[in-house]
Amino acid sequence: MTLGYDLYWSFRSPYSYMVVPRLMALEAEYDVVCNVRPVYPLAVRTPEFFDTRDPLWTSYFMRDVFREAAFLGLPFRWPRPDPVQQAPGVGYRMEQPYIHRLTHLGVAAVERGKGLAFLREASHTIWSGEVDNWHEGDHLAEAAARAGLDYAEMSAAVDGDPARFAAVVETNQVDQRAAGHWGVPMMTFNAEPFFGQDRFDQMKWRMEQAGLAKKA
Repeated sequence: MTLGYDLYWSFRSPYSYMVVPRLMALEAEYDVVCNVRPVYPLAVRTPEFFDTRDPLWTSYFMRDVFREAAFLGLPFRWPRPDPVQQAPGVGYRMEQPYIHRLTHLGVAAVERGKGLAFLREASHTIWSGEVDNWHEGDHLAEAAARAGLDYAEMSAAVDGDPARFAAVVETNQVDQRAAGHWGVPMMTFNAEPFFGQDRFDQMKWRMEQAGLAKKA
């Protein structure tokens, strides 16, 4: 019996980047399928969240993401440029030239049956520190090719009907909250939410209880 789960995921989340290799390994070894549901990051959906955070939030967050990446053995650097732009006086409430298109490309990859693979390749390009200016040149095209996708065809689809892709993302975000949380990465299995990359083992444990089996 093939098990399935939903993955709510953001291109601006370092923890989303960190969980993908384990999800891919899970799918490679076990009879399980990931239904990728790309969402916009919290900074875009609810920028007011960051207006009232405790001053310690940022310092702890930055310490933790570098520590977690090192613990997992993943290359890591804050992206250059940041997928979500901010400016003094307005914070995140400004035009966002990168994150909407990135998220829509994620939806396009899902529709072409390569969602998880594209998340892996694109997030590695953005977060690994191996690439500056990930948004320029052929960096995303090469990531798409490694995932088995035609970037030119995907781009044409996304740029030709942005409203349709935005509607898919909005549906994902509504469903995410209905499933029990607003943050990313969030996995849901059998209507149970697992928020955070550090809940991967708990989700797998639930799957084992439901009959998770290795592929033949």
